Amino acid sequence: MMNKVIFLLFFTPTLGAQVGIETTNPTATLDVNGTLRIRSTINETDLDVINDSILVISKSGNVNRAKGEDIINATLPTMVRASFSTSGDILHTLIGDESVIEFDTEQIDYNSEFDPSTYTFTAKQEGIYNISAQIKINAAITASTNFGLGIYKNNVLVAEQSFLSVVVGAVDVSSPIRYVSATLDLAVSDTITFKVTSGLVSVNILGISSDSYCAIYQIR
Repeated sequence: MMNKVIFLLFFTPTLGAQVGIETTNPTATLDVNGTLRIRSTINETDLDVINDSILVISKSGNVNRAKGEDIINATLPTMVRASFSTSGDILHTLIGDESVIEFDTEQIDYNSEFDPSTYTFTAKQEGIYNISAQIKINAAITASTNFGLGIYKNNVLVAEQSFLSVVVGAVDVSSPIRYVSATLDLAVSDTITFKVTSGLVSVNILGISSDSYCAIYQIR
């Protein structure tokens, strides 16, 4: 009996301590400075545990638990398609001959990178992106004027299609469609917006999603 009491007293002070293996300065309950080998494991069949109990290594080197869904989302390539929430004419008032196109509804957004309230894409991961947009202008134009559609990276124009809309006898005889695309290298937090340019005070863009939309896809 005495041996058991002595054994308990000997180990009690260390129950709340940090243990280090190959380190004299542990920073966790068990701090292993080296490799870890597990010779056998038991297959888990509880789906709730499988979905919510994947172990990952943090930037500080700690082992944490993560959801399987979060891991999948973090490795999915970006895919975004946005358009307008209504199919009628969408009025855009131009300031300084330009206006951000108000794509206010998401059709696809795998990584929640497009904000339909600000009409802005913000990259969450660096990579190479294919970016495109198309708009269709309302044909009710009474004067010849330039129309353009541009892609803006961090509010700087990087690609544009712009040409004259020609009106003859009150009839617009040129194409009402503008389309632009570019392949860009984006870093984390880089932003993408789309703008319409014109010499007019305002522009009506058709809201049908097959006519007016933007698309962003990460290719690497």
